[in-house]
Amino acid sequence: MSNSDLAVPIDLDVDAPAGPPEAGKTRSVKGETKTRRPIWPRIAFYVSLSVLALPFVMPTWWMITSSLKPLSEIFAYPPTLWPSEPTLDAYREAFIVQPFARQYFNSVYIAALVTLGTMIFSSLAGYAFARIRFKGQNFLFLVVLIGLLIPSEVTIIPLFKMFNEWGMIDTHWPLILATTFGAPSVLATFIMRQFFITLPIELEEAARLDGLGRWRTWFLIAMPLSRSALAAVAIFTFQHVWNLYLEPTVFLQSPEMFTVPQALTRFTDAYGGEMWNIQLAAGSMTVIPILVIFVLAQRQFIQGLAQTGLKG
Repeated sequence: MSNSDLAVPIDLDVDAPAGPPEAGKTRSVKGETKTRRPIWPRIAFYVSLSVLALPFVMPTWWMITSSLKPLSEIFAYPPTLWPSEPTLDAYREAFIVQPFARQYFNSVYIAALVTLGTMIFSSLAGYAFARIRFKGQNFLFLVVLIGLLIPSEVTIIPLFKMFNEWGMIDTHWPLILATTFGAPSVLATFIMRQFFITLPIELEEAARLDGLGRWRTWFLIAMPLSRSALAAVAIFTFQHVWNLYLEPTVFLQSPEMFTVPQALTRFTDAYGGEMWNIQLAAGSMTVIPILVIFVLAQRQFIQGLAQTGLKG
């Protein structure tokens, strides 16, 4: 066997760079170079965000951890970030001092009904203002938007007289009706209108060719495409109704009919003193529904704000 038979063929790539790659660059398969981004700016960015988040996170952290402390430890100096002996007694007493379970359920079902009603009516109104041309359309929409400029304190007395004549005082009907057709619905109508304006007109033309009318076009075409805007409406409305305090204070009288914001002000002892640990425990439990709604609809919420022009 000759030496030529033992020779190994060598593939010379004239385009391949010679020597090690330069610092800060990586070699790709085709000989191209990609700049490696330094990691320190990203680390500094996240550290800065963490520091800026502290003023917003610490009050919530203090509320939750203080609800696990006995009353004497809440006002201890220096304050502690974690209870020395965590206890759930405050959470148990919150349901004993007053009917907090019933009050919690009241807030949940009222907020759910108002949110569902607002989503339906605002999507109908928003679709009409965006897609149906009629005389006085812009003027009527301006009149609707003026509802955002009227404070609820201005209309609370006329609403009380109206619901009192209807025999609805100390019931949940005033909270459901007044908020479903009130300011939250006006903002929701604006959001839905802005979204429906962005829909291509070809979708409606194709629906008409298939024999769909206005109602079926809204239900089968527009509504499925508006999930992101509806998520934004749902979060805005649910948070607004969940935090209502003035309206329940005016319309409700019985403790069994109270909502959560009212209930938080009634945790007092026999001498009228505040039961801080129980209030903090009840307050911690009120955060749960808002967090659940936001986590489930977070992506659609952000997309809805971006598509309706409300993004900063």
